[in-house]
Amino acid sequence: MAEDQRVALWDVQDLVAIGAPLPFRVLDALGRLLLSQGQVVANAAQLESLLARGAWVEYDAVAKFRVARDLTKALPAAAPPPRSNSLFDRWQQHIWELDALFRKMAKRLPLAQELEAFSHQFIALVDRDVDVALYMAVRQDDRRFALYALTHGLHAATLAILTGRQLGWDAQQVLCITRAALTMNVCMLELQATMAEQGTPPTPRQIEQIRSHPEGSAQMLRDCGVADEDWLNTVLDHHEQPGGGGYPRGLTEVLDRVRVLRAADVFSAKITPRALRSPLTPQQAARDLFQLEAGSGVANALIKSVGVHPPGELVQLQNGEIALVTRRAAKGPAPLVSSIGNRNGQPTVGTVARDTAQPEFAIVGPCMERAKFLRVPPER
Repeated sequence: MAEDQRVALWDVQDLVAIGAPLPFRVLDALGRLLLSQGQVVANAAQLESLLARGAWVEYDAVAKFRVARDLTKALPAAAPPPRSNSLFDRWQQHIWELDALFRKMAKRLPLAQELEAFSHQFIALVDRDVDVALYMAVRQDDRRFALYALTHGLHAATLAILTGRQLGWDAQQVLCITRAALTMNVCMLELQATMAEQGTPPTPRQIEQIRSHPEGSAQMLRDCGVADEDWLNTVLDHHEQPGGGGYPRGLTEVLDRVRVLRAADVFSAKITPRALRSPLTPQQAARDLFQLEAGSGVANALIKSVGVHPPGELVQLQNGEIALVTRRAAKGPAPLVSSIGNRNGQPTVGTVARDTAQPEFAIVGPCMERAKFLRVPPER
């Protein structure tokens, strides 16, 4: 977009009300989506992160909103209904809190305690509702590629936490894998964002950056005051493979926590959309992981943690409806879903809860026409 069609977010802060839906979308300096129209800036810290990214909005959208606002000024003022933050808002806040932490890390500030605190907060967020945590990891329908490195770290950490617990790990082991998952790619944030939108194979320079990022991320952590060797070595080794063939050290034997992090990293990447590549279904990603891990206990633990049809998956029901999985089954393979598409495959305004244990609403398989159902508000 031409420069004269861009309006710096800094210049329209008066139009951004904390906690209220945005009247326009917000993009970063490279034109990548940061927030869609209707999403919320949750707090001043998030606004500060947006400004630090050189965020801007479209001139036409600003002009249209100002005209509409001026027209309504003549009408009797109605107090907007109060809006309390949802659990989904809290997930969005974690993206921006992690962004702020990584910006500090780039300056090599002492951050060990802040990173530790954030890891504890993230585990608590997952534990508030594990099905919501899985929904956030699986659904990924807003395609904000500029934030890929942040969201990928959060989603991989969710999978690592659940897999570690499935393997019987204690709290300290779960904390270690969480810290490593959140920070494993900290030295290549912009590269990940670029490659999420890139429609060509990695360049030689990008391949070099990819292969060196475990060492680079571990060194950044050291520079920021992290001294925990388990944390550092898990980051350093998260692309190593049993029997060799991994990088950067080519180890032949790797620890279980490294295998869990690698499995969570790979699975999350496979179910995440790119600009020019559709995501794999959770079932396809599970099959790939099972083959990659040669049916190991790690692969089994992750697959069992996620479930056959995890929250966030879009599925087709026996009666023809399209539904989103919302809750894993307490027992057996039949989760709870919410129908958001009619029997003709068209989106509906209403949402109807369905129990897939009932034959009429049994899951036939994943819905492959995801494009019709993008941007379904998770609160719905």
